[in-house]
Amino acid sequence: MNTDTLLVAVATGVLALVVVATYLRLRRPHATRRSLVSPFVRRLHTGAGVIGVLAWIAFLAAPPSSPLGTSLAGVIALFFCWLMVIAGFYLLGRWRESRGRHAGELGPRGTGPVLSALGQVIALAAVLWLTWAYLNSMV
Repeated sequence: MNTDTLLVAVATGVLALVVVATYLRLRRPHATRRSLVSPFVRRLHTGAGVIGVLAWIAFLAAPPSSPLGTSLAGVIALFFCWLMVIAGFYLLGRWRESRGRHAGELGPRGTGPVLSALGQVIALAAVLWLTWAYLNSMV
């Protein structure tokens, strides 16, 4: 396995991890109170991420002669991955920390928007790498 193939596999795994982590984070009841995001955007992020990652894995695993191994399948998979990243940054933009007298403490480490921001930036880097690898015929 060469370095490029390994990086594509790692980037695919990172995307899957960000989709699952964001879903788990936003399904908590206190997360929806702090964020002013419609349920549509949360579902869009999760749905596009799952479709994108599964379609990308199918594209990588399928032989080029099958319908899932064609260049169109790769473009569609990347489209859904990009849609997930855009929805993720929209979610971050709508994040609001609790304010006011009864807001409570910040909570345990990793519950603020910093961890989510890091995940979305890493997802952006992963999608950029996958797109670059696709455009340069490395996959």
